[in-house]
Amino acid sequence: MIKTFNPSGMVQPASRYSQGVEVGANARWLHISGQIGVAADGTVAKGLEAQFSQAFQNIGTVLVAAGMAKTDLVKVTVYVTVPDLETVGIYRKARDQWMEGHAPAATYLIVAGLAHRDYLVEIEAVAARQDNSVLV
Repeated sequence: MIKTFNPSGMVQPASRYSQGVEVGANARWLHISGQIGVAADGTVAKGLEAQFSQAFQNIGTVLVAAGMAKTDLVKVTVYVTVPDLETVGIYRKARDQWMEGHAPAATYLIVAGLAHRDYLVEIEAVAARQDNSVLV
């Protein structure tokens, strides 16, 4: 069972994410490497919004390959190279559209660079899915 927390007595999330996520026993865990805005054919998406969209699509592809769904995401970490705080709004729009209401724990970081100068975005994620066949 996955349970989210936004406890009273602390600042509430500024957008659609959870302050904490608890995963119950007997869960399968999936750690997804940082996904960039690059399509399967190697094409780098043009612009920040397109790279966010492609990176989320890539996360979705990994989730499906593991027999999971976006609702199994428990943590998302976003790295952006554009040192402009207005990028947060672009990210929130892309995230909310792709997540369809799901709100995992999240961190958003502005960094100096990624593995290639054309990469503006990298998103890594952790997912968990209840699996009663897992022995504790």
